[in-house]
Amino acid sequence: MASPLEGQVALVAGATRAAGRGIARELAAAGAKVYCTGRSVRGAAATPGRPETIEETAELIEAVGGQAVAVRVDHTVEAEVEALAARISADDGRLDILVNDIWGGDEVIDRGAPFWKQDMAAARALVDQALFSHWITARHCAPMMVEANRGLIVEVTDGNDPGYRGTLLFDFIKSGLVRLAYEMAWDLASTRVTALALSPGFLRSEAMLERFGVAEANWRDAVANDADFAESETPRYVGRAVAALAADPKLRAKAGGAYFAADLAAEYGFTDVDGRQPQFWQSVLARLEPQLAGDGELSPPARMHAASRYQRLHLSATHADEARALAARLGWKRLGAGLQPVGGL
Repeated sequence: MASPLEGQVALVAGATRAAGRGIARELAAAGAKVYCTGRSVRGAAATPGRPETIEETAELIEAVGGQAVAVRVDHTVEAEVEALAARISADDGRLDILVNDIWGGDEVIDRGAPFWKQDMAAARALVDQALFSHWITARHCAPMMVEANRGLIVEVTDGNDPGYRGTLLFDFIKSGLVRLAYEMAWDLASTRVTALALSPGFLRSEAMLERFGVAEANWRDAVANDADFAESETPRYVGRAVAALAADPKLRAKAGGAYFAADLAAEYGFTDVDGRQPQFWQSVLARLEPQLAGDGELSPPARMHAASRYQRLHLSATHADEARALAARLGWKRLGAGLQPVGGL
């Protein structure tokens, strides 16, 4: 039986680690030839403190019989992206899947500082790196897809709710990626090329495993210290979401949308590598429900999750009742567009 993506060519921009690496591995497992790009190569790491490289990603793919090509590309440099697109066109004559997963902001964003205290040079650099680079890459790769009248463009982001992600720079970039996918879908509406946004849940990236002091083999040991970790997922879970989307003959119906890997798992029937279908927010809400239904003070973790949930949902008409209930339980007044966390977070 042929692999679902046999003969297809994919580019994963930002394939060095985390979601990008997981996506590259799963696209290759589904039969695609995968170009793995990024800035970190052996002997020249681009992210301080991180040892992963694009060569390692390609080697993981090749070790199990997949096809991979590692190419060092700085996606903020338009000439390098143009050269990459020209190489793919010359060597393969097609590009079926583009995944934009360039990020690198976890160590840059000061989540505790309001916007008027942010380092604007750092903010500008991260917007170039994690948002504008996606546009540059799509701009130079989409012509191959449009000419062939087929293809999938995936913007990897964080969440699909219209509200606030907790800090301006993070929200500006991640919501910007959702809008980028939506806007590209409009421009692609007369073609058979589909653009959409996709989010992992609580990702067990290499950095996250280190933060919790565990490895993938014993990751459950960390659940005792953080119950949220029980519903974490490997980077290959979101990779399987991309592979399922790329193989879907009715993919066009999802153009311009923003989706969670967990929701697509339920729709398409795939699982994480351990056979589970992690659902982070469902798990959090199940644990929150008894406290939200009570009259006492919310525990600090419950208050944090309730506040985060409200911030993300308060602009959603679909979740208006839930947002009002959360605001009331938090003791917040709702002003303007449902804003105003009176009393602080």
